[in-house]
Amino acid sequence: MGSLSFLSPIFLFILILAYPQQRVFSEPIVTKTPLSLLMSIKASLDPKNLILSSWSANATDPCSGSFEGIACNELGQVVNISLQGKDLSGKIPPEIGQLQSLSGLYLHFNKLHGVVPKEIANLTQLSDLYLNVNNLSGVIPTEVGNMSNLQVLQLCYNQLTGSVPNQIGALKKLSVLALQVNQLAGAIPASLGDLEMLTRLDLSFNNFFGSIPVKLANAPKLEVLDIRNNTLSGNVPLALKRLNEGFQYANNPDLCGIEFSSLKLCTLSGLNQNRPQPFQPGSNSLPTKDIPESANVQAKQMSQSRKSQTAVVVGVIALFVAVAVTGLFTFSWYRRRKQKIGGTLDSSDRRLSTDEVKEVSRRSASPLISLEYSNGWDPLGKGRGGSAFSQEVFESLMFNLDEVESATQYFSEANLLGKSNFTAVYKGTLRDGSSVAIKCISKTSCKSDETEFLKGLKLLTSLKHENLLRLRGFCCSKGRGECFLIYDFVPNGNLLQYLDVKDGKGKVLDWSTRLHIIKGVARGIQYLHGNKGNKPALAHRNISAEKVLIDQRYNPLLSDSGLPKLLADDIVFSTLKESAAMGYLAPEYTTTGRFTEKSDLYAFGVIIFQILSGKRRITQSNHQGAELCRYEDFIDPKLGGNFVEAEAVQMAKVALLCTHESPNQRPNIEIVMQELNDLISSTS
Repeated sequence: MGSLSFLSPIFLFILILAYPQQRVFSEPIVTKTPLSLLMSIKASLDPKNLILSSWSANATDPCSGSFEGIACNELGQVVNISLQGKDLSGKIPPEIGQLQSLSGLYLHFNKLHGVVPKEIANLTQLSDLYLNVNNLSGVIPTEVGNMSNLQVLQLCYNQLTGSVPNQIGALKKLSVLALQVNQLAGAIPASLGDLEMLTRLDLSFNNFFGSIPVKLANAPKLEVLDIRNNTLSGNVPLALKRLNEGFQYANNPDLCGIEFSSLKLCTLSGLNQNRPQPFQPGSNSLPTKDIPESANVQAKQMSQSRKSQTAVVVGVIALFVAVAVTGLFTFSWYRRRKQKIGGTLDSSDRRLSTDEVKEVSRRSASPLISLEYSNGWDPLGKGRGGSAFSQEVFESLMFNLDEVESATQYFSEANLLGKSNFTAVYKGTLRDGSSVAIKCISKTSCKSDETEFLKGLKLLTSLKHENLLRLRGFCCSKGRGECFLIYDFVPNGNLLQYLDVKDGKGKVLDWSTRLHIIKGVARGIQYLHGNKGNKPALAHRNISAEKVLIDQRYNPLLSDSGLPKLLADDIVFSTLKESAAMGYLAPEYTTTGRFTEKSDLYAFGVIIFQILSGKRRITQSNHQGAELCRYEDFIDPKLGGNFVEAEAVQMAKVALLCTHESPNQRPNIEIVMQELNDLISSTS
């Protein structure tokens, strides 16, 4: 009894410690109603309550349709959350894992930060997970491998680190895995070859190394494998030849193989011995059991003997010494280069003394300038321009830096019309007195391949139509590390200025002007999509109200046509966040990653709704109003009823067709133009 008496206080103390833990663990499950759970999720996704104002704690039923982006089944369970492109700036909460019936989670094209919570793996009914184009960081949770019904996993365009979990290979229904443009590293897991339904795998623009697993190459339904811009090495499996253009592998200089035209042949010396390679069963150094194909076999071999450990230590010391010596040399070279760089400006910019360069930099530095870019990039130098343009065309379009600086008063802030992360636009006046808009693009935002850049520039100069903004010329400065595009200046701003007009604070467009703008934008798109003469068919890729400029006669001019042909891929994609937030981005892009002419039509349909309603944001009620001909739901009340109902009905029909969820159901621009021409002729 004495020993039991001694243990009793200890046992009691353990119970006291355990009790609150049990209470805290069970509390969320017991107390969280569907409404309170959604409110917790809202507080995390939208901490400032700027976007999800329709999610109200006073609501009686979140499944009644009042909660934006929420869809429920017949049992009143939340099965879908669609909040893509809403400009959400919070975090994904762990509580989201408690929505056990969720089958679709769409949070892409937002500004969400933080990690992907491991609790998301509790959504075992989830088939679609779209978290792409956010600012998410951290690792991909290994628990994702438990989401047995997952078919689409979109995590691309974030800041994720770590490696791809082997557990993803257990997702037998997964058809799309998009991880491009992150900071992922390590070897490609061979377990991805176990994904029998996988059709599209995108690992591009990461830091993957090692070789391509043979098992992955033999995935039975694989159609697209994109591994561009990594540091992969070794022999490319011949099985990938069947993918044709679906296999993208550029910018992996250590890859080799046969029957791939742009790959070198494999040699023993060409293989990178310092990178981990997928395990080959023929090796007699290690057993094959329980070793993944893409494991770092080399590291495991070194751990087997003290001799190899000593070699590692010696190697590390040698590497440290080498890095130190290299660093001292680089620092010395850099100091000398900094002293000389003022005098290395390209002679085509101007021949200036060092003092003059410093003075120009002080008074004329645009927001994008950096003299550090002067090394190497010179797309129009050494006669390169002549290879893309005829001499006559080249000379007629080429501006020099003197003219650009003079026109903008040395990039005066007073002339700055606007700027983004990669461009700045200035108003300028040329020597002939004409007004221009000068778009400055940093070298780092342009295509690094100068030949491709010149092809894009040639395409821009070939675009000539009354409803496209006219390119007057260009100038590329090696010294400044910038390219300048000189366009006509358009005095009436862009279409955004005529949407959400406050009473007495802006111009309300009349009905005929609105129709005129819609038809003009359609004509511009028709020209781009057409294949006439030497001009290829071209998708605009970023149509929005901001890109529709209005001239003094209220003619619409599409700006930035062909511009993506000059820009680096990551810059093109970064411009999409705003378009997605405004609803211009076609829904199929999130699964295909491709722009098409039908993508342009979707954006055009949104613009029609904006012009008809006079609003920047188009909601479901606008669509429903157009379907039911409830004019008050899709026609701008500021028109005061001064519109033609027959025209409004026809315009609504075109807008609805263009914004159809399925690209196959959208008309092409020729059919749209026929509808608009019939409308104009029947009412004239």
